Amino acid sequence: MDILALLGRKKHLFENDIEANANQLSKLVSGSTFLVIGGGGSIGQAVVKEIFKRNPLKLHVVDINENNLTELVRDVRSTFGYIEGDFRTFALDIGSSIYDSFIENDGKYDYVLNLSALKHVRSEKDPYTLMRMIDVNIFNTDKTLLQSIQKGTKKYFCVSTDKAANPVNMMGASKSIMEQFLMRRSKEISISTARFANVAFSDGSLLHSFNQRIQKNQPIVAPTDVRRYFLTPQESGELCLMSCLFGENRDIYYPKLSEDNDLLTFTDIAINYLKELGFEPHLCQSEEEARSSVESLKSVGKWPCYFSPSDTTGEKEYEEFFTTKEVLDLAKHESFGIIKNEEFVENEKLDYFSSMVESMKEKGSWEKQELVKLFREMLPDLEYEDKGKYLDSKM
Repeated sequence: MDILALLGRKKHLFENDIEANANQLSKLVSGSTFLVIGGGGSIGQAVVKEIFKRNPLKLHVVDINENNLTELVRDVRSTFGYIEGDFRTFALDIGSSIYDSFIENDGKYDYVLNLSALKHVRSEKDPYTLMRMIDVNIFNTDKTLLQSIQKGTKKYFCVSTDKAANPVNMMGASKSIMEQFLMRRSKEISISTARFANVAFSDGSLLHSFNQRIQKNQPIVAPTDVRRYFLTPQESGELCLMSCLFGENRDIYYPKLSEDNDLLTFTDIAINYLKELGFEPHLCQSEEEARSSVESLKSVGKWPCYFSPSDTTGEKEYEEFFTTKEVLDLAKHESFGIIKNEEFVENEKLDYFSSMVESMKEKGSWEKQELVKLFREMLPDLEYEDKGKYLDSKM
């Protein structure tokens, strides 16, 4: 499958910047040690491969999913082979005391890249998964940041999201709050981050589900009114590595993409995807019609599709990478924009957030509304509307 063709591009977005900085990238990576947290996910694997192929002195990868780590090793060995440096993977939960022991007994890394996250809007539908989102996206980040400071790490990178700019869902809001925690620690360690476009065909994404639906003889579904920016997996790895190695303290990197040329609808990609596979899309009027007509349509070279307007909580018509209040550097790179942040931290606000979440946990019971209220206190401009319907209620 030619992902670039599906996205309407002929070459990788960051090709010129990567080529212009090729020697410096190789020099920095080959002389450094790396820890990649959440390295088994789609973006994490892309980052690991970008580091591995430049021969680091040490590259350790941590992820909670041992199957993903196994596939990562198979992929790396099958693509690049071997390096002289120390390459190892560890199936660990970074929130655990076992991970703490792992860091305590080594933990010497020049660069720590944290790619772990709960990234789905659907994960905010209930108070318990939402609380885990807070733990993973905010508190585990702060924990690993503090450990990096204690171990003398040179640079800490953590992935953010485009949904952190003017957030309308709790996932984006959690990343926006995470950015505030990052800025607080930037007095003690150099940090940088990146706001993303959607990574095409990444695990769990709607585009990834297209593959799953075809394999399982199921209809393709997509919203008609949602537009998104997309990166290839390789581009996601390049974006993270460039921000980590070349970003100044408190920099947020993002891809320079055009609203007119690069915003794509999921339905457009779905149609191109099916045509690439040799199927003509057949538009159905209901989920039931789509489910019941797979075999009959498939036999004549067609595939059932159900496209409908979005009506679920947390969906935004299109994504943004920055707000009108943020200062941008558009000159440093050809294809990366940079959000420049001054040293500004509201310590009392961050401490209040932490204490309120901790008190809810100690109580052992909390409502989603309590967490939403707390998020609004942290982000007064949060435009969250709970419509009472979530993605899990649809195909």
